Amino acid sequence: MPSPTTLWNQAMIDRYDLAGPRYTSYPTAPHFAEGFPASEVQAAIARSNASQRPLSLYFHIPFCDTICFYCGCNKIVTANKGRAEPYIDLLHRELALRARQFDRARPVRQLHWGGGTPTFLSAPQMRTLMRLTGEYFSLLGDDSGDYSIEVHPGRMAPDTLGVLREIGFNRLSMGVQDFDPRVQRAVNRFNSVEQVSELCQRARREGFRSLSMDLIYGLPHQNPDTMAATLEQVIALEPDRLSLFNYAHMPHLFKSQRHIDAGALPPPADKLAMVHHAIDRLQAAGYQHIGMDHFARPGDSLALAQARGEMQRNFQGYTTHGDCDLLAFGLSAISAIDNVYLQNHKDMVRYAQSLAVDGEPACKGLALSADDRLRRAVIGQLICHFHLDYAAFERDFGIDFKRYFATALASLRPLARDGLLRLDSGGITVSAGGRLLIRRICMAFDAYLGSQEPARYSRIL
Repeated sequence: MPSPTTLWNQAMIDRYDLAGPRYTSYPTAPHFAEGFPASEVQAAIARSNASQRPLSLYFHIPFCDTICFYCGCNKIVTANKGRAEPYIDLLHRELALRARQFDRARPVRQLHWGGGTPTFLSAPQMRTLMRLTGEYFSLLGDDSGDYSIEVHPGRMAPDTLGVLREIGFNRLSMGVQDFDPRVQRAVNRFNSVEQVSELCQRARREGFRSLSMDLIYGLPHQNPDTMAATLEQVIALEPDRLSLFNYAHMPHLFKSQRHIDAGALPPPADKLAMVHHAIDRLQAAGYQHIGMDHFARPGDSLALAQARGEMQRNFQGYTTHGDCDLLAFGLSAISAIDNVYLQNHKDMVRYAQSLAVDGEPACKGLALSADDRLRRAVIGQLICHFHLDYAAFERDFGIDFKRYFATALASLRPLARDGLLRLDSGGITVSAGGRLLIRRICMAFDAYLGSQEPARYSRIL
């Protein structure tokens, strides 16, 4: 069935809009521990190979030639293009390492290059990295996989799209953020409507089957009128998917944000007005509100996967390939192998040294307990599908759901009284007015949240 309409309930947003995880993983990354045993990694890889699940590959390309002040990603800002070549050599080493550990027959259903700005690489370097990937892993040669790349539309020549399509990419994600010139100057990120339009047209001619755009609300000098204008320009470009992210100003965590004038940030009421208008306008334009900050056209594979009950969530966000084991390569990249999470070193020197000395680039990890796996499944079901059936979990996990989660369900009763969800004898159903607060609902099932934990996270809206 199609995704229901999301309804705005200002009173409930005022009551429940707090900080919390985005749940691209459970447990979340702050709970990964250093000194993770190599034996745990090897055992997880053995279970992964025995399962014969397909693979998803992620490559973190950290380089940017200019700095976007709002960015909280792990990045290296440099104009020196020569830094890319030794990094590809490091990725080559990591590819060779993982290829020795994983069954080559397992197909790569999903592949993603993120960053940073992956198109910082030259065309020959991009061809080399994809060729090496194909030498070590079983890439699909029939264009049936979801192979995507993030691009900065203001820093990429249209001809680059031909190279990307040639080497196998069929999905394109553009970080538009905002078209207003004053906002762009304030965050040092520039891309005009004309540039993005040209890239969209060229991408469609090249045969990319999905175009996605990212917008950010809450940036300096934004207001409801400027954001509405950007949104109309984006809708006219007809992306297949659209993400609308909340800017979280945390200069104590992200140095680049210290360049932003906090006095120019829009007040909370304006931020809420922006997202309220955007949700209503996008739904009126025919987009389905997939969940949280993601929208898709009804015929997009993500919307279809949600309608079939197959959409899942992982470190790349909502996905149609949650059944894959995720192998992540490069600086700070996070893998999900069977019931183990692994994160690579965030520092380039340590990342390089680890590959040279012991061949293992991961510095942190976490083995999920039975309780972790159960709670991950509960949170994933709610955040993707807004409904949970007790009987299904009792069958799959051998528990009495209402007894096991008695504390969590008790904490949800006030939200049920406020109409954000329905608790009945058979399960949980999130209402149209509760969908915007799904992160708050999922937090009831999070066993790791402590009194200080929300300070690490952005607000829900």
